[in-house]
Amino acid sequence: MKRVIFSIYIDIEEKDLDEQPPFYRDTIPKTLRTKLKMKEYYPWLKQVQEKYAENNNIKYKLFENDARWISYKTHFNEKYPFITAYNIVNFYKIHLLYELAKEYDEILYLDFDVVPLSNENFFEHWKISKNGMAIKIEDEKARKQIMATSRRYNSAYVTGSNLNLSNRSPIAKHWNTRALLLYTYNKTKHEIFNTGIIGVSAEQLKKIDYFENFDEILEIMTDLKDDDMWPMWMRDVFGWDNETIWSYKIAMNNITYQCLDDNWHHAIYFRNTAPESSHLLHVINKDFEYAKEKYDERNSL
Repeated sequence: MKRVIFSIYIDIEEKDLDEQPPFYRDTIPKTLRTKLKMKEYYPWLKQVQEKYAENNNIKYKLFENDARWISYKTHFNEKYPFITAYNIVNFYKIHLLYELAKEYDEILYLDFDVVPLSNENFFEHWKISKNGMAIKIEDEKARKQIMATSRRYNSAYVTGSNLNLSNRSPIAKHWNTRALLLYTYNKTKHEIFNTGIIGVSAEQLKKIDYFENFDEILEIMTDLKDDDMWPMWMRDVFGWDNETIWSYKIAMNNITYQCLDDNWHHAIYFRNTAPESSHLLHVINKDFEYAKEKYDERNSL
């Protein structure tokens, strides 16, 4: 069984950063904060991911701003000028999954802001070739929060309130996926996947068939932004992101998957909380100071 762990670090130029609201209790857009923090902690983030792979005797690859990336970004800019640099990076990681699947049987993708807190072997624990792709989905609690928040947004939008919405939010991706499924196949049942950590086999990637009809899907997503079946606030955050298409493809192709639990994908959004049982910490709020403290605590023995 040939395995690989990989990540991506693309330092997006400041002029190409899309406008996003700040992180909780921050004062600058999250895109700029992410750029600054990732650059500051680049050596450490690379080191801890490399160390995790080394401790499990698995090959590690980090893809950066090289000729391969420049060629891919140029292609997207020319063919899909409406797609942001951030979204191109996220389509790039799916592209790299398929490239690596030509050589490796099983692949673990980690966002560059994922910090391994233990040396537990992801592949041995999840047995993805046997049991299915391993990835995090929105749980029942998250779905209830999405529905409750959506109702508040409906009311607030009518009164002209500033909703400060992000097209990267789970709420945006939930409704964008729902709209895409209804538009194409009159289906509504789906999950929302977080592609910050993906364990998948080469065979499963073939079944997902992510880039089949890619142009057509992007065209439909564009049309949905003008479809008055959906409230205006939803259409404002509809876009062209990798997770909406991933969720759509999983639903349409009936892909078997395992849901990563909180130990194997512990995401930090607002407050710094990393249980002692956590193996992979996804530092979405970019508080790498806290992540480093937790890493040092767990690896000081």
